[in-house]
Amino acid sequence: MSTPAGYQRLVNLLHFARVVEAGSFAEAARRAGTTTSALSKAVSRFEQQHGVRLLHRSTHALSLTAEGERLLEGARDLLREAERLEATLDHAAANGGGGRIRLSAPAPLIRACLARQVPALLRASPRIELDLKVDDGTLDLAAEGIDVAIRFGAIVGQPGLVATPLGSFPWVLVATPRYVETIGAPETTADLERHHQIGYRDPASGQLVAWQFAAASGATPERLTPRHRLVVEDVGAAWQLMRQGLGLAWLPAWAGLADLREGRVVELLGDQRIAEVPIQAVRLGRRQTPRRVRALLDGLSEAARLWRA
Repeated sequence: MSTPAGYQRLVNLLHFARVVEAGSFAEAARRAGTTTSALSKAVSRFEQQHGVRLLHRSTHALSLTAEGERLLEGARDLLREAERLEATLDHAAANGGGGRIRLSAPAPLIRACLARQVPALLRASPRIELDLKVDDGTLDLAAEGIDVAIRFGAIVGQPGLVATPLGSFPWVLVATPRYVETIGAPETTADLERHHQIGYRDPASGQLVAWQFAAASGATPERLTPRHRLVVEDVGAAWQLMRQGLGLAWLPAWAGLADLREGRVVELLGDQRIAEVPIQAVRLGRRQTPRRVRALLDGLSEAARLWRA
């Protein structure tokens, strides 16, 4: 569902007030837990919609235009009221373990793991209500109202966020036992050229994901972009195609843990795995974390133990 235009204008106006209060886009972004680019775009959109310039921007300073001066006092009143209401809600949430939590995560992880684990999470915290949102790692937590986001890799360039480590997972080269019996198993990365290969294209970046293998003596991992027989933009679909014996695939292990554990799929070149990818639960760095959010973080820490091969 799209965001109502009136609501978006209100958000952009609040961003304008935050920037003026903070004295810079960078500091306002740090306080709001978003990016400098997101705030700059929000203020620019507001200016374009109304055909006015609110701020004079230079490399080292910001100053208000005449239109900005006229708008500022009302915007400050709006910001103070928003902060008062937010503080009231945060206080109520911190003193109660129930309520709605908006959790975002990559779509493949939701399908492969989280969807099956939600019942256990809800049983562990019966007073919470869970709202799951697909997140490719680019969502603005403050603008989207997200309480907790599951992200892969290091959290960099996103000030104002608090990260809770959930563990890590490996990427694995996999095939079916029947495929290996028929075609054979690669003994080195050079052998991959004679195999059918199923590629995964990251839908967020549009880039074909290169296969990576640890090199000897701790050197930079070897990156290969093989000649893929098939390319898909969904981790789960790539795993299923591999399960049907159509070739090798290099994918996150959590995409098919049951297959790996029960022998329906085998890992190849396992001694050349690269370093595992960190998993983090991130949230805005507010002074009070509601008890329901803390309970969910505990539940996610337990759930993530099952995401490793």
